[in-house]
Amino acid sequence: MAERPVSAVTSDTVAAAANTPLPAGDDTSFFREPRAPFLGPDSAESPRDSYRQSTPNDSADLLAAKNEPAGEEPASLTSETTQAKRRPLLIFLAALAALIVVVLAVILPVYFTVIKPKNNDNATAVSPTSTVDDPATPTATGTTPPAEPVSGFDGSTVRATDGSTFNYVNNWDDAVNLPSACVEQVAIFARTFSRASSVIFISLTRFTPLKGTPTPMIHTATTHIPTHGRVLSIRVGTTGLIACLASTWAVGLFWSPSSPRHPFQRYPGATDEWSLSELMAADTANGGLNQLEEHYRTFITEQDIAEIAGAGLNWVRLPIPFWAIDKLPDEPYLEKTSWKYIVQAFQWCRKYGIRIKLDLHAIPGSQSGYNHSGKSGQINFMMGTMGIANAQRALNYIRIITEFISQPEWRDVVPMFGIMNEARITDIGEAQLRGFYVEAYKMIRGITGIGEGKGPFISLHDGFQGLERWEGFLQGGDRIAIDRHPYFAFSGGPATSPIDTGTGPTAGGTWVQAACQWGATMNVSRNAFGVTLGGEWSNGFNDCGLFLTGVGGRQSYGGDCADWQDSSNWTPGTKAGLMRFTSATMDALRDFFFWTWKIGPSTRGIVESPLWSYQLGLRNGWMPTDPRTAIGTCGSSTGPQFDQSFEPWMTGGVGAGSIGPAQTAQYPFPPAFISNAPVAASNLPMYTPTGAISTLSAPTYTGSTGNTIPAGNGWFNPNDNAPAPTPISGCVYPDAWDAWNLAVPSGCTGTPIPPAAITPPPSRR
Repeated sequence: MAERPVSAVTSDTVAAAANTPLPAGDDTSFFREPRAPFLGPDSAESPRDSYRQSTPNDSADLLAAKNEPAGEEPASLTSETTQAKRRPLLIFLAALAALIVVVLAVILPVYFTVIKPKNNDNATAVSPTSTVDDPATPTATGTTPPAEPVSGFDGSTVRATDGSTFNYVNNWDDAVNLPSACVEQVAIFARTFSRASSVIFISLTRFTPLKGTPTPMIHTATTHIPTHGRVLSIRVGTTGLIACLASTWAVGLFWSPSSPRHPFQRYPGATDEWSLSELMAADTANGGLNQLEEHYRTFITEQDIAEIAGAGLNWVRLPIPFWAIDKLPDEPYLEKTSWKYIVQAFQWCRKYGIRIKLDLHAIPGSQSGYNHSGKSGQINFMMGTMGIANAQRALNYIRIITEFISQPEWRDVVPMFGIMNEARITDIGEAQLRGFYVEAYKMIRGITGIGEGKGPFISLHDGFQGLERWEGFLQGGDRIAIDRHPYFAFSGGPATSPIDTGTGPTAGGTWVQAACQWGATMNVSRNAFGVTLGGEWSNGFNDCGLFLTGVGGRQSYGGDCADWQDSSNWTPGTKAGLMRFTSATMDALRDFFFWTWKIGPSTRGIVESPLWSYQLGLRNGWMPTDPRTAIGTCGSSTGPQFDQSFEPWMTGGVGAGSIGPAQTAQYPFPPAFISNAPVAASNLPMYTPTGAISTLSAPTYTGSTGNTIPAGNGWFNPNDNAPAPTPISGCVYPDAWDAWNLAVPSGCTGTPIPPAAITPPPSRR
């Protein structure tokens, strides 16, 4: 299907990216439609921070138009009096011409991208009719060279950031029914925050809600997560997304399965990212540690994000490690490398209308002892002799990330931040972890301010305690979400109950009802706590899968795992059972992220964890092509109900930020003591707050006139200027990852940690 050409507009307009909107206006949705803050009549939001990148030929804002030089006019023979008489007429005609240009700039994009029937499949572009900042260079024949499209539909050809092309497949096409707000945004597509390699391809495809009208497109999307809409997501990365969460593709967590193109299986002794990094670094013949960057660069591509949008998914969960920012000298990770791929992911998601839940997966010292926390073994975050020092580092990384994603250039794309993945609260201690969460909350809202649209939602994992234990925690807090990871695969028991029970209504066996039982707990939490997410889940009803339980791990399935590590032999009944199991999970959780979007083939040439690949299931018939069809799988609930409406304070409305002092006083930071430490927490090693502040950067782009296009300076709130924690000179710190009950060296206690405070609000950008 042909691309829809769009007219260029003048330099004072702002491009808005398309999005696969959150389902809204139905009885099961409760996420508010996004809107553009700068489109409001009384808004102080400036459109100057629009996102735009230069084209391959540095060709102005959209499609370069030929701008012929003005010819010399013969000297006028009329008298000055006659000229003076004509001036009012000339002024009128000039004003009329300007009005016509403005009208065309609005009407033509709507006509060509929305109203005009979808024909001319081979057409790719058309020269704009309105003025652009910079003329194109004429060809030898005097014609304007073909320009690339900046918008498209299902069937359009997309030129990716790497120069490759692919066919865009997205059947959620409801562009003809755009509401008036969307029509206005169509007219301002030209000033895009695109990419450097080509003019941005803006999808106008719609994700039609179950009932009601489509929601507007992204850039605007302050994505407040309030009262309408659904988080249907997948995790991006090494594994995958659901409706859609993205697994850790920009991070390259170790456990992500590998393929012949990926080097991980070359190092059978690696059990986590720490040991993998050490082995890779020693293998200079194969590229050393830079092999990881090749994985970052190639595993998840722009086409994956386009496929996620085409699958009807509207969010991705993007796990990242702290070493994307920096690391200590004795930590083996590839530092300061994955960030540029993370930012590239932000750009792709904006382009295809996908929102991001950014998730800090690895914490200094390890918050879980799992291999995906950076290093398996001991927990040294808020535990052990280095527990407080590691917490200081963690807070600083959370601070740096918050500053970046709160900038107007990025806040609409990354509206939720999971500050720590799967901290094991039973080991760390409930009071200790909650104290850290309170401190992190104060710090984040000190940066962003209080209220809807100011910085991201803060997502907390339930620590494997269960959602009910978090009821009342930080009540009155501003935009806090709770995240649980419901899995059957890691229950530790056999899972031999059949899922292949035919292709009819009984498909899926007992697993369907088992998944449906999650719905009641989710509804209770939404009423009592607020926004509640199924932050990870999969089709893994058993624990079969390559490296699923770790390198050399054992399975508790109770049957032959070979049956579940090769999907090529699965029967129609198996696929039907998995489809119903998936649909039941979606129906029960409602707001969820699937782990994960895709898994690369192993050295056998097949995907050996097929139950964990959304993409594979989508292509082979056990994942729904329309996630909305899952609604109703569990039938009418007789348990706790959620009326689709959060209390205003839960979503940044009235009362947000009104946490009573008694709530926070019981959770001090640092706490009085932590586990596996020889002395009180106040006497443990600390870092001194005298270090230089690190900031995250984004690529810079140059417009057609040579001006730099704003991408932010990495720091949203200039009032947040406290120095960063840094090692005390002369202190010989214990191993930050292996410090249980070690003696405290002299000269390491440092300066007490200053409490987080609400800073003055930043000036509006």
